[in-house]
Amino acid sequence: MDSVFSIDNLFTLAMLIMLQAVLGFDNLLYISIESKKVEKSSQKFVRQSGIIGAVALRIVLLFVIINAIEYFQDPLFDLNWTGVLEGTVNGHSLIVLLGGAFLIYTAMKEISHMLVIEDIGMAENGRRRSVASAIIWIVVMNLVFSFDSILSAIALTDVFWVMATAIVVSGILMLVLADHVSEFLKKNRMYEVLGLFVLFIVGIMLVSEGGDLAKLHLFGFAVEPMAKSTFYFVLVVMVVVDLVQARFQKKLLAQKKHEINSPDFIAE
Repeated sequence: MDSVFSIDNLFTLAMLIMLQAVLGFDNLLYISIESKKVEKSSQKFVRQSGIIGAVALRIVLLFVIINAIEYFQDPLFDLNWTGVLEGTVNGHSLIVLLGGAFLIYTAMKEISHMLVIEDIGMAENGRRRSVASAIIWIVVMNLVFSFDSILSAIALTDVFWVMATAIVVSGILMLVLADHVSEFLKKNRMYEVLGLFVLFIVGIMLVSEGGDLAKLHLFGFAVEPMAKSTFYFVLVVMVVVDLVQARFQKKLLAQKKHEINSPDFIAE
């Protein structure tokens, strides 16, 4: 019993919880955006059910990976389009590639939807999704987000309860934060665009990681993974730019209001 609750295991547990919390940010963005596609009265239920289902399946996925990790690393097929696309795809790289591609598609679809729809109310009502469908997509994408973190956890420890506890704790944190993130985006619609571009960059990062895992070469150039430091740097720059632009926009609106209320403007 002492070895199970050793300092080493507890320290690893704390590290894994921090890792899951950091990696869970983009997951929360996706959950919030996906839950908006159902009726308002069901959105909270969709978020909670999706997270709970995802946590349960994460533990199942963890058990499967521990017992069959070599199958995810074995080659599935080769790409031999000489000079254009070459590489060797395995289960791990295929999951990461497809997940990244889906995130890019989702982000671009939502961004284009914002630009072409004039009536926001009609837009929201015109793209409803069933509760079951939304929950399934949240669970599936949650598994894609968690795949790499589970492999990282396996690299840090082989104690199942440590990894399972970290997954459960991260699930509880997502349950607590999901509603707050959704409410924040609802009250601050301008940041929804920022969130979508964050998802877009996450998709690019996943595609680059999957390409590296598959040893892909495009037109003779190797696909290299985006460094995590680069991702966080870009994320910080995007947030700073968005905050500065928001403040500048408020300043312009205040200046415009002042000009409208000025005596010279009224006289004209």
